[in-house]
Amino acid sequence: MAEDDRARLFRTEALEHYTQGWERGGLLRLAPAWTTPVFWVLLGACVFALLFSAVVHVSEYAEGPAVIRLEGRVDLPSPVRGTVASVEVRSGQRVAAGQVLARLGAPQELAELERYEREFELLLRRRLRDPSDEGARQSLSSLRAQLELARVRLDQWTVRAPEAGIVNDVRIHRGQHLAEGEVVASLVSADAATLVTALLPGEYRPLLVPGGPLRLELRGFPHQYQELTIDEVGGEVVGPHEVQRALGPTLSSSVEVSGAVVMVRARLASRAFEADGANIQYFDGMLGQADARVRSRPILLLLVPGLRALWP
Repeated sequence: MAEDDRARLFRTEALEHYTQGWERGGLLRLAPAWTTPVFWVLLGACVFALLFSAVVHVSEYAEGPAVIRLEGRVDLPSPVRGTVASVEVRSGQRVAAGQVLARLGAPQELAELERYEREFELLLRRRLRDPSDEGARQSLSSLRAQLELARVRLDQWTVRAPEAGIVNDVRIHRGQHLAEGEVVASLVSADAATLVTALLPGEYRPLLVPGGPLRLELRGFPHQYQELTIDEVGGEVVGPHEVQRALGPTLSSSVEVSGAVVMVRARLASRAFEADGANIQYFDGMLGQADARVRSRPILLLLVPGLRALWP
């Protein structure tokens, strides 16, 4: 193309800029220099958070009230209605089978027994003075039966230990009026095991199994945890009324239960625990809080529940 033709097609300034080879300008950059490293830091943090939430698990616990119970505890009721005449034992005392724990006032039965004893003694002397007295012999036989019956009647007003053991609690005092069936004292064997009965929410029943962990914290001893192993899990979920019946009248009012629960039992390793450098003994009826770990899930599934169907 001729020079004159190019001059007619392009402006003179354009041709001069093309022939001089001036350097062309770069892209306009408005972002500050620190944005690039910050972007990579944020990206790394997001990747770390994603991996952390996928790897780290969060445990879920079933929590509820707990009660300390002594295995084989026996509550001894009053056999009849009456007034306490004497208390023969104290808490913590060892007793033998058949030993008298308390006596109820029975003036009529006692007077009857004393009358028969006096009559028996007089007839016995008469028989010894005259062995041939057949009337005295027959009267002695009849009076002996009446005497044994009077002793049995008087013994009904006496509370005895059914077996050897340790008096765990004495709930009466001299002069107290008792209704029939009212608890007089409780008895435990010397080698009785110490158990924990925990009342955990009923919805966790399918997840609770024997051998699982159970942690106990007693009231009055915060952060003093006892790590236990579940020995027994109730076969059914029960309501507050059934819990009251299982715990007994002495503890039912102390434990608050709302809704259905499952009863879980564990055995304590010893009769005492350490707290603040002291050796503290367990007592029947002590209350606390128990929790059992039922399952563990990654944090990611808790944040995005929809991933549970895809999670292996």
